[in-house]
Amino acid sequence: MHGKILIVDDQQSMCELIQTDLKLRSYESSWFTSAEAAFHALKEDDFDAVLTDIRMPGASGIQLCEQIVANRPDVPVIVMTAFGSLETAVAAIRAGAFDFVTKPIEMDLLAISLERAVKHRRLQQQVKLLGDAVDHSRHFGEIIGESPPMQKLFDQISRIGQSSASVLITGESGTGKELVARLLHRQSRRADGPFVAINCAALPEALLESELFGHAKGAFTDARAERKGLFQQAEKGTLLLDEIGEMPISMQVKLLRALEENKLRPVGGDQEIEFDVRILAATNRDLEAAVEDQKFRDDLFYRINVIQLELPPLRSRGTDILLLARHFVTTHAKRAEKSVANISEQASERLLAYSWPGNVRELRNVIERAVALTRYEMLAVEDLPDKIRDYRGSQVFIGGEDPAELAPMDEVERRYILHVLSAVGDNKTTAARILGLDRKTLYRKLKQYGVEENI
Repeated sequence: MHGKILIVDDQQSMCELIQTDLKLRSYESSWFTSAEAAFHALKEDDFDAVLTDIRMPGASGIQLCEQIVANRPDVPVIVMTAFGSLETAVAAIRAGAFDFVTKPIEMDLLAISLERAVKHRRLQQQVKLLGDAVDHSRHFGEIIGESPPMQKLFDQISRIGQSSASVLITGESGTGKELVARLLHRQSRRADGPFVAINCAALPEALLESELFGHAKGAFTDARAERKGLFQQAEKGTLLLDEIGEMPISMQVKLLRALEENKLRPVGGDQEIEFDVRILAATNRDLEAAVEDQKFRDDLFYRINVIQLELPPLRSRGTDILLLARHFVTTHAKRAEKSVANISEQASERLLAYSWPGNVRELRNVIERAVALTRYEMLAVEDLPDKIRDYRGSQVFIGGEDPAELAPMDEVERRYILHVLSAVGDNKTTAARILGLDRKTLYRKLKQYGVEENI
């Protein structure tokens, strides 16, 4: 069921005509021929939107709209009239109407307006629920979330916290993989030991080996003294190998040998050194696909993938978006010594509707910018970047309302496949699952559209 609509028109035949069409579009509806009866029904029952005529005996549609805005501001009102003058439209909008349509009614256009109204109301309901619940949000260490994917993640972390097994943390960029790694360390028996992290993609192979294993004096030109590597620095603690999917194959061989033997040999050294370190690894790549493509060693993959934690993208976390946004408002307002305390409903709706390709990191940066720029004590829509204010969702793929902008079906498919690949960090296995395709079909379509270079 798409929603429940209250129809108000003094002509019964018009009410029945609209009700019949809405039923075909999976809407439930009730109709009344007077504003007074309709308002009474709204007090007794819940509706997702009101569709009312303007010119009626007794109270007008404008008056009904004003009553609804004053008493049930959560219910959007769409007004319709045969008198489609500018003055009438302005009066309806001033009365608080959500939208305005003219008679004779074009049902397809009315359906679009109703869909927007129902979506608007449901977003408002989410905002209100979050406003009521934000003080009771669930924190797991520094991680915030109430959504089912996050509750599942919290449960997994609780169950593996005391384990010393290696953990592979996967997820798109910006989902908080290092934050989870630090939480796993604090939950473990090694919490009193050091937590050390390295980004495997940030260093060339020669420097990465020295950074991990250390080097002996004279091992290379600038090695004027012996230096302990990160494995030794993390002794009795935890070492996070971030972006391990970017590690060169030759370095993977050396790492695997060290992990299997719990021994390392510093660069230029002649003695092996034992170590006692728990290994956590993190990546935004599809390592299984990398193994298939022979870009990642299968034996190393199995060694680090004893337990896997997959972090959900922000777009799949629903109402967590506002919990996080409000948390960031508080944090950055305090840091900037500003009195910003909340986010407006309109701005909240934009945040909920946006797809967040950069995940929590992008949200944090957006809120930090908005707090810095706002002139108010509550973040408004105008404080958000254009890409969020103007986000159009699926219209990106199908074009605008101008027939000249509409895209053919194969172009829509091409755009959407590329969007999904971008959204999941070119993780082909995840993209194929979201698209409902197997990997071979995905490769075939990419070749068909001439975009192999993008994967």
